[in-house]
Amino acid sequence: MREVAVIGVGQSTFGKFPQRSVVELGREAVLAALNDASVSPKDIQVAYASRLYDVGTMAQAILKEVGISGLEMVNVENACAGGATAFRGVWKDIATGLYDIGIAIGVESMTTSPIARKLIPPAKDDLEGQLGLTMPGIFAILARRQMHEYGATLEDFAMISVKNHHHGCLNPFAQYRKEFTVEEILNSRMICDPITLLQCCPNTDGAAAAILCSMKIAKRYTTKPIKVIGSALLSGDYTYLQKDITISPLGSKTAKMAYEMAGVGPEDIDVVELHDAFANEEMLRYEELGLCKPGEGVRLVREKATWVGGKTPVNPSGGLLALGHPLSASGVRNIAEIVWHLRGQAGDRQTPNAKIGLAHMLGGAVAGLEAGACGIHILAR
Repeated sequence: MREVAVIGVGQSTFGKFPQRSVVELGREAVLAALNDASVSPKDIQVAYASRLYDVGTMAQAILKEVGISGLEMVNVENACAGGATAFRGVWKDIATGLYDIGIAIGVESMTTSPIARKLIPPAKDDLEGQLGLTMPGIFAILARRQMHEYGATLEDFAMISVKNHHHGCLNPFAQYRKEFTVEEILNSRMICDPITLLQCCPNTDGAAAAILCSMKIAKRYTTKPIKVIGSALLSGDYTYLQKDITISPLGSKTAKMAYEMAGVGPEDIDVVELHDAFANEEMLRYEELGLCKPGEGVRLVREKATWVGGKTPVNPSGGLLALGHPLSASGVRNIAEIVWHLRGQAGDRQTPNAKIGLAHMLGGAVAGLEAGACGIHILAR
């Protein structure tokens, strides 16, 4: 396997843009990544693109807008892990020597997609959903379990949202750049007790792109390439609901696989971007990624260890809660965020002297949907 580097990243501003097509959003991200890498469109040899809804030939539709055609283009979906899946596809093609340089794209327009009709409320043939097993319902159950088992409080969950909205204020790409207090978050509209509106990620439109290449090619474009030292993508089984646990076996197993490939451990990670569709979910991911022992996520929250400037900043971008969550875009976007931190280009949210970062994305993989997908990438400078 060859060493692979990321030499260019880009994203659109995230927000609600019903007047903008997914092609337009994708074009913005791709041009930003090409610009960042100083790569000509004609140099791209392979492309992977992800969009969850109305996929079609997404890569072809976006890349024709920037003059890229006549090469292998693959379109994928993997729920929220779609972008991470596209990134891994390009990584594999380059690591195995099939191609030397390629681009990964993630894009979603949540305001124009049929997601609201398909998932909220559940489809008529979704028996578990009709009985209440919706995403907010699942995480509300997990929140109650965290409170019972580990002593987490409503204020602890709200503080995670406070943190991520604070980080969002530091990010010019974020959908929401507004500070909130614990009281404001707890007093926002109840969605599924104990989860309130400001503890849920918003509907978002946006796109992100990353350019990867072999280390040999990278030296033509930069003296400081960002290496992909760990890559893992797994699906789980259907036994999670039968187990008396809160931590996802899928997340833990994927993290172990990525750490082993990278030759590092959780203690070596300087900055993390992870899936936080709901505030209490972020606490669960601390434990799955090994940032703390099971049940000690509460301690990290109370010590403010995961804030910008803390021991291990988590979601300095604002995360899904404040930056926004255009499903398929998020798995590429969080890689872009890690790249900026490793380069020292993250502005006011910069993690000082960041050397190793981890990007985590989960797709359709909680509770009864454990057989979804988890993608984890570890990058280093």
